[in-house]
Amino acid sequence: MWPRLANAVGFQLVWLCCVAGAGSGRGWAGPLAALAFALLTLAFGGCARSDLRLLAMVLPIGLAFDSSLAALGWIHYAQSWPSADIAPAWILALWSGFALTLNHSLAFLKQRPALSALLGLVGGPMAYVAAERAFHAVELAAPQLLPLLALAIGWAAAIPLLFRLELLASGVRARSAIA
Repeated sequence: MWPRLANAVGFQLVWLCCVAGAGSGRGWAGPLAALAFALLTLAFGGCARSDLRLLAMVLPIGLAFDSSLAALGWIHYAQSWPSADIAPAWILALWSGFALTLNHSLAFLKQRPALSALLGLVGGPMAYVAAERAFHAVELAAPQLLPLLALAIGWAAAIPLLFRLELLASGVRARSAIA
């Protein structure tokens, strides 16, 4: 239980460093915190191979998702480097931190796709709203209904999809090792 709790707290610290850093003009704070979280998780989490596989899957999905929202003008990111149409480094740091919760603090959702979709449906948009209102790290375009719906649907699909992709990737590796 303690390792899962440490993972959950660690990710919340990454989230805080990312959004507070971006909102205060310190876009480097989030990626630095995410790097420390990744190194600790990979060193002590007990499933580095799966975690690395998840990172490789999650980062392109996160980049595409958040960049799409930026390109549509539905979300504007503070510290939007290298371009306002591409998800900034601190958003990718958030996605990498999130990827490192899937085998740890969120592992209980692996066999619960409906619950994981519900978490995404509610938690995804709530995180962006909190980042906007408390830290000014993002700005949701008006009317906010469109970006909030996109966030809800995207995150509701993403979490069960990521669990499924990891299951398929680990199953393929396990079968090929047996053959």
